[in-house]
Parts: sequence; C-alpha cells; structure tokens
Amino acid sequence: MRVALVHDWLTGMRGGEAVLAEIASFFPDAPIYTLFRRDGAVAPELATHPIHTSALQRVSFGGRLYRPLLPLMPQAVAGFRLDGYDLIVSSSHCVAKGVIPPPGAVHVCYCHTPMRYVWDQRDDYLPQVSPLLRPLLRAELEHLRTWDVVSSARVDHFVANSRLVARRIERYWRREAEVIPPPVDVDFFTPGGERGPHVLMVAALVPYKRVEVGIAVARELGLPLHIIGEGPMRRTLTRRASKSVSFLGRVTRERLRDEFRSAAFLLVPNVEDFGMVTVEALACGTPVVGLDGSGTADVVVSGEHGHLAADGSVAVLVAACHEVMGRSFAPAQLRSRAESFSRQRFRRRFRYLLERVLPARLWP
Repeated sequence: MRVALVHDWLTGMRGGEAVLAEIASFFPDAPIYTLFRRDGAVAPELATHPIHTSALQRVSFGGRLYRPLLPLMPQAVAGFRLDGYDLIVSSSHCVAKGVIPPPGAVHVCYCHTPMRYVWDQRDDYLPQVSPLLRPLLRAELEHLRTWDVVSSARVDHFVANSRLVARRIERYWRREAEVIPPPVDVDFFTPGGERGPHVLMVAALVPYKRVEVGIAVARELGLPLHIIGEGPMRRTLTRRASKSVSFLGRVTRERLRDEFRSAAFLLVPNVEDFGMVTVEALACGTPVVGLDGSGTADVVVSGEHGHLAADGSVAVLVAACHEVMGRSFAPAQLRSRAESFSRQRFRRRFRYLLERVLPARLWP
C-alpha cells in the first residue's frame, strides 16, 4: 500500500505536529507533503521522512514568513501530485484537507479544526489589520470560506480531535466526523516536586488564546502568572502586564514539566479545539481551570479535575479559580484521567479506524 501524508506546514513542533508524528509512525516510509518547511524545526521522527514542499516554499523565507501567503495556499495544496497513492492521510487545521487525491485513493483527514480565521474566530483576527484593508480582507476570507466548504468533499473520512471540532465540521461542512483525541506523552509528564503559588498558562501569544484575559484573572487573584509560549502579541502583552507576570517564551520539555509540577493550576481562558496541554497538566497532577463548551470539556470534568467556567469573562474565571484553590485534588486521580489520552490509546483507536475504512486488500 502506497501512503502519502499531508500537513499544513512544518515550522515547529506543536500539537498538530505531535499528532502527525504518531500517524507517521504507522507508515515509516511515507512521504510528507507540506506547504512550508523550516529546517531543524521538527522532531527527528518526522525529519526522517521524505518531505516535499509546495511552490510557496521559495517565497516564504525558509518557512519563516508564511501567514501573508494564506490566499495562495489553496492553490498550492491542490498542486501536489499524488498519483499512484492508495491512501492519503491529511493532518489539517488550515488547507491540508483540500489536497486532491488520485482516483481510487482513500482520503482520511485528521482535522484539528476548520480554518478558524474564516469561521468562528474571524472577528478576532480582523482588528489586527488596518481599517483601510479590512474590506479587502473580508472579501478574501469569504472566498476562502467558499473554497473550504467545496474542498471538504475531497475527504472520504473525517476524524476530529474533540466533540467541539466534530460539531464545527458538521456545522460548516455538513460532514460527520469520528472523534479520536490526540496522543499525549503521559509517560514523560508525571507528578513530582512541590506546588507553588503561581498560575500557569501555556499558549501561543495570538488573539484567540486570550492571554490578556489570563493576565487580568491573575491580577484579580493577586497571584504570580507564568506564561509559556511565543507569538506576535508578545510585545503588546508585555506592555500591559505587571511585574508579577513572567513571560518564559519557548522552553524545553523538561522545563515545561517542571512548570506543570509546581503550578497551583493551569489556566485556559479560551475556547480550545482540544488542548493537549490540559492533558499534560493533569498527567503532572495539576488541576485545570477552563471553559465549559470548549474542547477542554472533553478532558476536564468540573469538580473532579479542576473547574469549567460557564463563560470567559474575567469575573467568572476568577470564581472558577477560587473553586479550584479552595479544594484539594488527588494527583493520582488527575493522572488517571490523563492516561485516557495516551499515545498507546491513540494508536489503537487510529488503527481500528484504518481497518474499518480501508479496503481489505490494502490493510495488512
């Protein structure tokens, strides 16, 4: 069986790339087709695969400047030549699911979320653009929205990472999706050390992560806040934050684990598609404050593993934090919940999916 993997871009190792790496382990010889690649940015288990980039790679400054190329991405992903492959597995949060499979091939898409810029979070991104350019951007986003719906027909089987994303797939594309939570390395993230008084956020510094809300919540609580992550909003957020807020940037996995182990709780003030860091925190015995109706709710049962706020306002989140701070959580119980999302369980679920959707002649 000839297999091709498709991923939006390989410019770092985040949740989507961790999922891709686990899927790629099923097919160690499969090539990866991606719009952009940044040298040295992915883990060795992905770098060992043949990696084919799109024509846009040449104008992306080595995968360092690609967001302005969004209008060109649908055409670029459709340009991949996949003749001769029996199975296409796309890992998509942007345009990867729009790849054109050859006749007779089976296309399975693991969808992290439909494009947030054109659907549920469009209004979060528009204010970042000059008012003079907003009408042009709105028109382009409408064009992308149409393409997004049309290209969803190129997928035979959708897999969503959470119930929330499955609902988005049904709402936007009128397609059903099977839910398979992403794999988390719970063997690495383990309890240990002593709890400190600080709040922890682990998030890219981009609008939809609502880091500024987390800063306001910590200020109301009177607690230090540690923020792990980088992004274009760092300078703006740094100017707004007090001295009790520490921007730690990118950290090693060991430092991340130490931060989970020592935090009073993890704060997730935004609607997450799933939120692998939530599972990592629980695996370290750390409770979580998140939002009800978010992908976080697939992981956290309010009162058992932390607390889910009814909405994302500062006052309601502060009350949820007090709920968590006012009780104790058994690290073993939190870790037991995290183990439901282990890499081993992902592999079993994904293998069972492939056995069901592939013709018997293709699956050994």
